[in-house]
Amino acid sequence: MKIGDKVRFLNTTGGGVVKGFQGKDVVLVEDGDGFDIPVLIRETVVIEPANDAQVRQSSKPTDELQQRVSAKPVPVEEEYIPEETREGEQLSVQLAYLPVDIKNLSTTAFECYLVNDSNYYLSFNYMSRSDEGWTSRNTGLIEPNTKLFLEEFDKTELNAIEHICLQFFAYKQNKPFTIKNVYSVEVRIDTVKFYKLHSFKENDYFEDEAIVYPVVRRDLAEKELVVSAEKLEIAMKQKEGRPRIQPIVKKEKNAILEIDLHADELLDSTNGLSAGDILEYQLKTFRDTMDENKRNKGQKIVFIHGKGDGVLKNAILKELKTNYKSAYYQDASFREYGYGATMITIR
Repeated sequence: MKIGDKVRFLNTTGGGVVKGFQGKDVVLVEDGDGFDIPVLIRETVVIEPANDAQVRQSSKPTDELQQRVSAKPVPVEEEYIPEETREGEQLSVQLAYLPVDIKNLSTTAFECYLVNDSNYYLSFNYMSRSDEGWTSRNTGLIEPNTKLFLEEFDKTELNAIEHICLQFFAYKQNKPFTIKNVYSVEVRIDTVKFYKLHSFKENDYFEDEAIVYPVVRRDLAEKELVVSAEKLEIAMKQKEGRPRIQPIVKKEKNAILEIDLHADELLDSTNGLSAGDILEYQLKTFRDTMDENKRNKGQKIVFIHGKGDGVLKNAILKELKTNYKSAYYQDASFREYGYGATMITIR
């Protein structure tokens, strides 16, 4: 870290530009209002290093600050000795997602943090999965009993973080410790929660409300929650909606699945959501249902999309032609659904 670097605070929102240092543990950060804020170095992270030109343009540091900039890094064991807790002997690791501006949830960007609530150092690799494979989004080391900023992203990138994997191994520095497993935990992110204000809750790690996904608790890795088609039917049946349309209980193999894609059936509220946001979630429900049943040969699925202006129906037909070419589709029964449903047969 050096003068001119842009940094972000770890224990609260905000950040600024490094203006100087106080001793070996405290950095002076100038915020957006021009105030110099003293912050512990370990509670900040550099998000944009200063270039040489920026350093030359900054005010000339005092002898003490100049020595700090040019000095060799202080060994970790001398600069920072982690405070250990009894509970911290068992690994507890979480991923946390916070909106940058929770008052403007429909347009805000989001921040992701790695939370290490244990007495161990973690060497980690944070990844996301696409059709081409896994991509590392951040790698590094997180100290004991701290939280680390990983990335900032906007809503256009939500689909890219739907499947996340965190790999890490744990150890202590300069002292004996109990060997822990090497972890590789996949987490399925429910991106729809990022559109709902009540999804962000009070937590033990941030002053602001956040969506927190446990990765490891008490040394045990979390198992990915996969919702089966049967459970999806039951959940939809229990949800209040139009009485003329109810999911069919799956009583036998290949019984018809009935999935209602109307926005008020899928979402608790559409406040703050654009038409594009709603359409994307409807298509996500369609894709999830198709993927869950792609091995059920002969399975018939009725997607109720309504007549409307045909936007959702046309989007579904495009998905079928592009990503589900083997599936057979036709208009569902006019007697039961009018012109507002499509029946698909898995082949």
